[in-house]
Amino acid sequence: MKRAIVVLSMMIFFFGLIPGAFCADVAKIGVFNFQRILTESSAGKMTQKQISAKGNEFQKKLKNEKNQIDELKKAFDREALVLSPEKQKEKQRDFRIRVNDFKRMQEDFAKEFKRLEVKLIKKIQKEVFQITNEIGKDEGYLLILEKKTAGVVYNPAQLDITDQIIKKYNLKVSKTK
Repeated sequence: MKRAIVVLSMMIFFFGLIPGAFCADVAKIGVFNFQRILTESSAGKMTQKQISAKGNEFQKKLKNEKNQIDELKKAFDREALVLSPEKQKEKQRDFRIRVNDFKRMQEDFAKEFKRLEVKLIKKIQKEVFQITNEIGKDEGYLLILEKKTAGVVYNPAQLDITDQIIKKYNLKVSKTK
C-alpha cells in the first residue's frame, strides 16, 4: 500500500508539475517593412514631397544653365567667321570653362540631393525604430525584425506589424505639428 501511494504521488508529481516546467510561453516575434512605412506614412509622404521639390529645383537650375550654354554656343557659331583667331580661342576657352562649371554643378547637385535624401530617411528611420522599441516593450515582443535588412524571405502575415507602426508614427507626427 505504501508503495502504491509513493508511486501514485510520484506520478502526480511527474505528470502534474514537471510538464509545466517544460512549457514555455510562445515567443512573440514581429516583422515590419520600412520601405512601406516610407511610402505610406504621413511623414514618409512629406519627406518624399520635400525630396521631389528639391529635385525639381535642381532640375530647373540645371535646365536654365544648359539653355544659357546652348545660347552661348549658338552665338559663338554665328560670330566664329568674323572673329579673329585670338578672340575665337578666347571664346572657346570661356565656353569650355562654362561647360566644365555646368558639369561640376550637376555633380554638386547630385551629391547635395543624395545627402538630403539620406538625412531625411535616417531621421524617419530613427523615429520608426523608437516607435518599434516602444511597441516591443509595451506588447512583450521577444524580437522585432525589419524585413529587408534582416534578410527575412518569408513571414506569416500575422507577424507583420507595419500597419501598427504606421498608425503610431502618423499619430506621433500629427501631435508634433
